[in-house]
Amino acid sequence: MNRILVNPLSFIDPWKCVTHTGCVQFLVLKPAIGWTRQASSTRGLTNKDTRPYTAHPGGSGKFFGMNGLPFRTLLRSCVPRACTARQYNGVSGVSPGVKGNDHPRVLITGSLGQLGTGLAKVMRERYGRNNVIMSDILKPSQEILESGPYVFADILDFKKLQELIVNYNVDWIIHFSALLSAIGENNVPLAMRVNIEGLHNVLELAKQYRLKIFVPSTIGAFGPDSPRDPTPDLCIQRPRTIYGVSKVHAELMGEYYYHKFGMDFRSLRFPGIISADTNPGGGTTDYAVKIFHDALQSGHFKCYLKEDTMLPMMFIDDCLRSVVEFMETPDAKLKMRTYNVTAMSFTPDQIITEVRKFVPQLKVSYEIDGRQAIADTWPKRFDDSNARADWGWRHTMDLPQMCQAMFDFLSPSQQRQQGQRVKT
Repeated sequence: MNRILVNPLSFIDPWKCVTHTGCVQFLVLKPAIGWTRQASSTRGLTNKDTRPYTAHPGGSGKFFGMNGLPFRTLLRSCVPRACTARQYNGVSGVSPGVKGNDHPRVLITGSLGQLGTGLAKVMRERYGRNNVIMSDILKPSQEILESGPYVFADILDFKKLQELIVNYNVDWIIHFSALLSAIGENNVPLAMRVNIEGLHNVLELAKQYRLKIFVPSTIGAFGPDSPRDPTPDLCIQRPRTIYGVSKVHAELMGEYYYHKFGMDFRSLRFPGIISADTNPGGGTTDYAVKIFHDALQSGHFKCYLKEDTMLPMMFIDDCLRSVVEFMETPDAKLKMRTYNVTAMSFTPDQIITEVRKFVPQLKVSYEIDGRQAIADTWPKRFDDSNARADWGWRHTMDLPQMCQAMFDFLSPSQQRQQGQRVKT
C-alpha cells in the first residue's frame, strides 16, 4: 500500500493522489492552527486527529475515511477558520457607527497615496481604529503611526500579503497600489508589474481567503473610441495609456473572478479627485489640485492643459463616502461590478475663474505638455445614473463649494495675504 501525506491547507484534490496499483492511504497532517469542527453527527476531525484514511479509487468513485465518511467531506470539515468569510449587513448610508460589534477588518494597500490616508481615517471612525490596517512601501509620518496599525507591504510580495491577511484576520481588501497615468507612461515595465502583477496577487488572495475586494478604476479606462459626452458604464473602452489598460484589465479580471469563483469584487470608476491634504501627484487631472497650492504660495499658476479641456471631477469627501457606501451595499442591489461615479465637470478656464474669486491677482500661463494628449482621449462627462439608481449614490459638492472647502482647509494666513474673496 502506498502512503501519501496530504496537507489539507494545500487544497490538494484527492483524485490527483490516486495510483493504479491499489489503495492509497492518506495521512492527514495536523497543522499549526486549529480545525473547524464538523457537526457532531458526522464526528469530524479535531486538532488531535492524525489517523490514517484509506481511499478506494474503484467502485463508487468516492474516497472513504474514518467512519465511512467520504474523504472530500472530511477534507472540507478541516478547512481552517482563517478561510471562512464573515458576512456583514449592508447599510445604505455612512452615518457614524454600524450596529453590532462585527465590524470588517480592512487592509488598505497603497494607503499613503491621495485616497488611502483619507479612507483609512473615515473607516477607522466607522469600524474602529484597529480594524483598518494601512500598508505601503513608504515611510509613514508620526501622525500616521499614531493613528492606527501601519505595516510595510510590497504589493509584489505575495507571501507578505498572505501573512498580513492571516495575522490580521482581514475581511476586506481596498487595493489602491498603482502607478498613475502620467507616471506610468514614463516607466511602462514598472507600471505593468505594480498595476497588473500586484492586482493578480490581491485577486488570488481574495479568492483564497474569501474576501470582499475593492479596486478603484478611472476615467483613464476609456479611450478615443469611447463616447465622451457623456460616457456610460458600458461602452467600448480601448484606453491609450498603460494605466488605463491596467484598469480595464482589473475590471475584467474582477468580473471574471466574480462569475467564476463567486468572489465579491467591486470597482468604481473615479473622475479626477481633488483634495487639500495631499500634494499633486503628477496625474493628468492634478492641475485642479495644483492651482490652489500655486495660488496661495506664488500667485502664479502654470497649467499643462488647454483652457477648454473639460474633464469630470469629484471632491475627496464625496469620493471617500462613495467607497464606504458602495462597500456596504448588499450584493443583491448591485447589477454590475463596476460603476461610474462623478460630481461635476469643468475646464481649466472655469476653475481659474472660480479661484480668482478668492485670489483675484492670480496669474495664469499655459505650458501644454504630454498630459494634454492623454486628456483628449478621456471622458468630458461621466454618466453615473446606474450608481444613483442601484445603490443611491449622491454627490454633495459642486465647483463653488469645492473651491470654498479647499481654501478653508489650506493655510488661512496665506489666503489672507493673497487677498480676500470677491463677493458675487
